[in-house]
Amino acid sequence: MTRDLLGRHRAVLPEWLALYYENPLEITHGEGRHVWDAAGNKYLDFFGGILTTMTAHALPEVAKAVSEQAGRIIHSSTLYLNRPMVELAERIAHVSGIPDARVFFTTSGTEANDTALLLATAYRRSNTILAMRNSYHGRSFSSVGITGNSGWSPTSLSPLQTLYVHGGVRTRGPYAHLDDRDFVAACVDDLRDLLGHTRAPAALIAEPIQGVGGFTSPPDGLYAAFREVLRERDVLWIADEVQTGWGRTGEHFWGWQAHAHNGPPDIVTFAKGIGNGMSVGGVVARAEIMNCLDANSISTFGGTQITMAAALANLNYALEHDLQGNARRVGGLLLERLRAVAAQVPHVREVRGRGLMLGIELTRPGTDEAAPEAAATVLEEARAGGLLIGKGGGHNTSALRVAPPMSLTVAEAEEGAAILERALRSI
Repeated sequence: MTRDLLGRHRAVLPEWLALYYENPLEITHGEGRHVWDAAGNKYLDFFGGILTTMTAHALPEVAKAVSEQAGRIIHSSTLYLNRPMVELAERIAHVSGIPDARVFFTTSGTEANDTALLLATAYRRSNTILAMRNSYHGRSFSSVGITGNSGWSPTSLSPLQTLYVHGGVRTRGPYAHLDDRDFVAACVDDLRDLLGHTRAPAALIAEPIQGVGGFTSPPDGLYAAFREVLRERDVLWIADEVQTGWGRTGEHFWGWQAHAHNGPPDIVTFAKGIGNGMSVGGVVARAEIMNCLDANSISTFGGTQITMAAALANLNYALEHDLQGNARRVGGLLLERLRAVAAQVPHVREVRGRGLMLGIELTRPGTDEAAPEAAATVLEEARAGGLLIGKGGGHNTSALRVAPPMSLTVAEAEEGAAILERALRSI
């Protein structure tokens, strides 16, 4: 049945639509932190639909909210008042940390970043954007144009002039040998030099932890230091929280808060986890930026009632059950467990991350060369052992991505770590 479905997939869908595994997997249902495939095999899910199943599969509170809303009305567009959208916007504005915040809902993180770029360029009257090397911001024409990871940027054409800044990857590049303080200082000097050779950009967009890039991150405080320089030229700061938001990093509710001593970003984008599988994304910005557009605009599907009801129930659950605290506690245990395993596996160059957002970088033993074949082996062996994980990486690296639902238990973390240990030892 799955082989037949694979043939049908290949007959009607693009070749560049990637599938994991030599024998691709059809997931038919899930519950909690587990999913099942069409053959009835059960898996512990450590990737959550690319960090999207934030709380749990088939969470009763979200399922109930969706069912009840579907029984009333599913959709009406933004041309009409929408109570669930207003209620969710109020909650997000409150937790955003941005003063006088306004919220605009989209259907994805790509569309959220696209909107943020529109706002920033219109507000600053500039089409120059600063982005981080090794970054990923989506698959639209504008967002691939600011993506610094070449493996996910299929065209050099772009409506924007993009300049790439150093600092998103701590352990590679010309400053990797420096300690954290000197690393930040060198990156700030690089930014100042870059700004001295260009017209004032509209904004810097940055992921606090680079998702597709392999869960890499700079030292805490880098973006705060960048912001001091950016403010000198009125350049906006956009935090791409599509993967890092809602407490996933454990220590903070937003990834930008690790860089927060001089205030929140001007614009925050979000998606993925907030909908727990429903198509929800959005942008938060202070009113003067959000209201800068001088043309009409609506969204047909952004903020539709059924997705807003799901997201509101999901956010309430995450806050009421302190999933941020759980990500910190269980993620910390998982990180130490994986580091202990990695110390005995020559292919592992680094285990990194925060909370339930962990990366394992694989290289050929004794070198810094990427080992994509090793990553593929671990992915397959983990699946055979009953565990689903992800892949990523930039700088020609191979990284495994571990990002379970934030309700992960200690027992499940231990179970997943044991499977991953066997998979890593297989290479």
